[in-house]
Amino acid sequence: MILPECNSYTFQLHLEEISKSVSPGKQAVLIVDQAAWHTSSKLKIPVNITLLPLPPYSPELNPMEQVWLFLKQRFLANRVFDDYEDILEACCSAWNSFLEMPNKINQLRSRKWAQLPVL
Repeated sequence: MILPECNSYTFQLHLEEISKSVSPGKQAVLIVDQAAWHTSSKLKIPVNITLLPLPPYSPELNPMEQVWLFLKQRFLANRVFDDYEDILEACCSAWNSFLEMPNKINQLRSRKWAQLPVL
C-alpha cells in the first residue's frame, strides 16, 4: 500500500490488509516502532494480528529502517517529481525492483550481532 500520509486511519487500513493475508487459525506478529499511529487507542487491532512494539529510539532493531534507507538511496533520492502520480509511480517501481532482489532483502533484514554462534 502506498498512501499519501501516515496516521492512525492509514495504519488501520494497513492492518486490515495484513489481516486478510493471514491464514485461518494463524497469528501474525507485526513489529512496530513507537510512532503515534502504531500506538493509538483508536486502532482496532484484528484478532489475528499481534503488535510487538520496539523500545523507543531503537531504529537499529527495526529491519524496515534499512529497507527505507536502501530504497531512498538506490531509487528515490536526488530526484525531482512532476506530481503526486509521478511519486506514486517511482515508489511502486522502487518497491517492485526491491522485491526482485531476494539476496538484498535477506541482507537488510539480518543483524550480524543477533546471530547465534554455530556450535
